[in-house]
Amino acid sequence: MMDNLQGQVERITYNIEENGYSVIKVKVRGRRDLVTVEGNFVSVTPGEELRMEGTWSYHSQYGEQFKVERYETVAPATVEGIRKYLGSGLIKGIGPVMAGRIVKRFGEQTLTVIDEQPERLREIDGIGGYRAEQIRKAWDDQKEVRDVMVFLRGHEISASYAARIFKHYGKESLRVLNDNPYRLAMDVSGIGFVSADKIARNLGFSLDSPLRAEAGALYVLQQAADNGHVCAPYEWLMGQSLELLEIPRTVLEEALVRLLGDQRIVIQDLPSDAAADFGEDRAVYLRPFHLAETLVAPRLRRLLPASRLQRKLDRDKALPWVQEKLSVKLAPLQAEAVRRSLTDKVLVITGGPGTGKTTLIRAILLLYRQWNGRVCLAAPTGRAAKRLSEATGHAAST
Repeated sequence: MMDNLQGQVERITYNIEENGYSVIKVKVRGRRDLVTVEGNFVSVTPGEELRMEGTWSYHSQYGEQFKVERYETVAPATVEGIRKYLGSGLIKGIGPVMAGRIVKRFGEQTLTVIDEQPERLREIDGIGGYRAEQIRKAWDDQKEVRDVMVFLRGHEISASYAARIFKHYGKESLRVLNDNPYRLAMDVSGIGFVSADKIARNLGFSLDSPLRAEAGALYVLQQAADNGHVCAPYEWLMGQSLELLEIPRTVLEEALVRLLGDQRIVIQDLPSDAAADFGEDRAVYLRPFHLAETLVAPRLRRLLPASRLQRKLDRDKALPWVQEKLSVKLAPLQAEAVRRSLTDKVLVITGGPGTGKTTLIRAILLLYRQWNGRVCLAAPTGRAAKRLSEATGHAAST
C-alpha cells in the first residue's frame, strides 16, 4: 500500500535531464525538517506544490526518503510559494526580482492574473507589451506540460514513463499517444512492447488493433534478433506472435502485409536447399538485417579468392601450443576453427552464448601475436567493444 505526501518544493538537489530522475527537498506542513523525495519528475519547479503517492525508505547515508510512484502538481496557494514559483526561472522573462514585484501587486491572485488577464502585467513597472506577451506564451507552454502530465497520470502511466515520454516527444506527446502509443516501444528507451501495450490498452486500443498486431510482430522479430537471429521462419513468427497477441490469424497476416508494404520487414522465399536447412520455405527479416545480410554476403564472396600472405606455420604444432598457453582443451569444432584461421582468407564463426567464441578469439589472437601478425578487433557497439577488449586483453573499437 502506498503512502500519500503533499508539500512545496524548496529546492532541486539532483536531476538527470535524460529521464527526469530527481532528488528534491520538500517542505511538508507539520514537519520541521525538509523531506527528501526521489523519483522521476517532469519540469518540477521550486515553489511548486506536489501531491505525491509513494513509499518511505531509509538510506544509510541520507536518512529517511520518500520514493515517488505517482504525483500531480498543485498551484502554490501562499504568496511566498507563488513568489518562489515565479522566480525559479519557470517562466522566461520573470526572475526573482520581477517575481517579487508581480506578487506584491497581485498577491494570491497572481497566477489567476497571468492565466486569465495577462495584459494586466503591464501595470508592473518594467513590463511592457512585448514582455507581457512573452510571459503569457511561456505560461501557456508550462500549462501544456501540466496538461500532458494530467493526461498521462489519468491513464495510469507511471511518473518514470511519463518523464521519458515527455522528454522524447515534448508537446507532441498527446498526439503520439492518441495516434499510435506503440511507437513508444520503438522510440523511447526503457519502454518495450509489453509496457507500450499496457499503455495502449489503458488508452482504449483494442486487442485486435492493426497497430497492435504490427507492433507485436516487430517485437517478436526484435526478440529473435536479440538472440542472434537475423531472420525468423514465417510460420514460427506467426505462432509466436499469435501466442503473444491472442488475435485472429487473419489480423496478423494483414499486419505483415502492411509492414511489408511500408518496407519495415522483408519476406523472402528460400531455395529448396536453404529451406531444407531452415525448416521452412519463407524467412522474415527486419529490413535493416536483410539489408546487412545482402550487402555482407557479396563482399565476403569477393574476399574469398583474394590473395593473402601465407605464413609458414605448422598447424599441428600450433594447436597444442595455444591450448597449453591458454590452459584449455579445445573442442573438435573449435580446433578446426583455429586451424582454418591460419589458412583461410575469410572465416565466419557463429554460436550462442557460452559456446566458446571468446575462447576462440583469444586463441587466434595469441597465435597471430606469436608470429607478429597485425590484428584489428572490432565490434558493432561501444559496449561490445569494451567487453571484447576486457575478454581478450587486446584493444577493440567500433
